[in-house]
Amino acid sequence: MRSLRNHFAVLVFIMSILWGVHLLNYFLGYSLSNYGLIPRNVGHLYGIITSPFLHADFTHIVSNSIPLCFLSLLCLTRGKIFFFANSLFIIVIGGASVWLFARSANHIGASGWIFGLWGLCIASAWFQRNLLSITVATIVIVLYGGMIWGVLPSHPSVSFEGHFFGMIAGVIAAWIGKKQKKSNVQND
Repeated sequence: MRSLRNHFAVLVFIMSILWGVHLLNYFLGYSLSNYGLIPRNVGHLYGIITSPFLHADFTHIVSNSIPLCFLSLLCLTRGKIFFFANSLFIIVIGGASVWLFARSANHIGASGWIFGLWGLCIASAWFQRNLLSITVATIVIVLYGGMIWGVLPSHPSVSFEGHFFGMIAGVIAAWIGKKQKKSNVQND
């Protein structure tokens, strides 16, 4: 029960930041959105970190908040360190990949982070092959399996590149997690 409360405390913390930034952005006429990620623009390298916390409007943040909460909660079943370390990895590696390879546009929103957690949850089942990972992956596939289509270009205003590179970062994080777990077992 205590760990469930801790998980919800983490979710409240993340959502408070996400929504606090969004409300500030709203009251400033969405001027903070200018701090998004603009590929290959050295002056916008900070966008790698800031872009997941910026959203275009209330529909955008609501549509990102729900899956971010759910996937975060599933990742938190493995602990706060697992969640925060992998989230940071996904945001940085996914964002850096968008900065390097995406089309020139202002990329904002938490969907790259979401797709990263999605990829992490599914790939962990393949790499870890334990009951918890397989159960989490099954839940994710059943409830969010259709997200796979989000990595394909669909609408000019949607950063499918953020989705794709976030997913790739999540899969890499799962692979690194397997390698770390294997080396920890060998060192014991």
